[in-house]
Amino acid sequence: MVTLISFVVLLGVLIFIHELGHFLAARIGGVGVQKFSLGFGPKIFGKTVGETEYVLSWIPLGGYVKLLGESGTEELPPEDEERSFYNQPTWKRLLIVLAGPVFNFLLAVVIFFIVFMYGLPNLIPVIGEMSVDSSAAAAGILKGDKIVSLNDQKITYWDEIRPIITKGKDSEVKVVVERGNERKTFTVKPRISKTKNIFGEEESTYLIGVSPLGKTVIERKNPLQAVASSFEKTWEISRLTVISVVKMIEGVISPRTLGGPIFIAQVAGAQVKEGLIPFILFMAVLSINLGVINLFPIPVLDGGHIFFYLIEMVTRRW
Repeated sequence: MVTLISFVVLLGVLIFIHELGHFLAARIGGVGVQKFSLGFGPKIFGKTVGETEYVLSWIPLGGYVKLLGESGTEELPPEDEERSFYNQPTWKRLLIVLAGPVFNFLLAVVIFFIVFMYGLPNLIPVIGEMSVDSSAAAAGILKGDKIVSLNDQKITYWDEIRPIITKGKDSEVKVVVERGNERKTFTVKPRISKTKNIFGEEESTYLIGVSPLGKTVIERKNPLQAVASSFEKTWEISRLTVISVVKMIEGVISPRTLGGPIFIAQVAGAQVKEGLIPFILFMAVLSINLGVINLFPIPVLDGGHIFFYLIEMVTRRW
């Protein structure tokens, strides 16, 4: 029951946000909106404000927007012709359609911003286990040492370590650690390792040969950091979504790995049990996925309409 309810709520919110983007863009662009429905199917009740009927429908899976003259086949009175969607300049129709996916991305940015401000647990850079033949052990680093800096770059959290090592590839790394009340400096030569990424492709990684102690602290970002991190995280997940779809088309990964409604429902239910923060982070990821998929140039999706509008603009039919 929790799984089903969480899935319905999740899908409903994401589709509603998507359609809200279309609705607001149409309003701002001076295009008439005939109906804005929360949900699908038979209506429970509706209220007309101005020319727009606001409807609450029985099936709570998102919603839809009906724009004035969107089909291009409706007969409209002369006074409504200029507010018809079909009669708008191509660039304006493109922006109205684009607003749906954009709102999905913005929802993710807002969620990430709130979560980053609220705070997330992050590993402190204290060394736990290390293999006896690791380059760190060979350099003299011990379990319990706290990494203060790498190549003169301050380290506050464990996840800041790998990017610095990866950037330097197999170059020697200057490591400063705290050991008791002392600071000690070591030079460590990372070792190359061949691993497979999430797409099954072999890639080289460079390893300090140690694992974290496992102790965490709450990391809270200031507003500027939260904004930057929110856009960065949204871009990162968007990029991975595109790569996943391309790899699926190439046959590198199975379509089953992307999941379906049942899988999403199961994951959503699991995230609810984990707590509110994991659930809304999962919502952000799905919102990004919905935004990206809707931008693909497939006729039934927003991306299909955008593709044809771009062709119109290129052929100077503005």
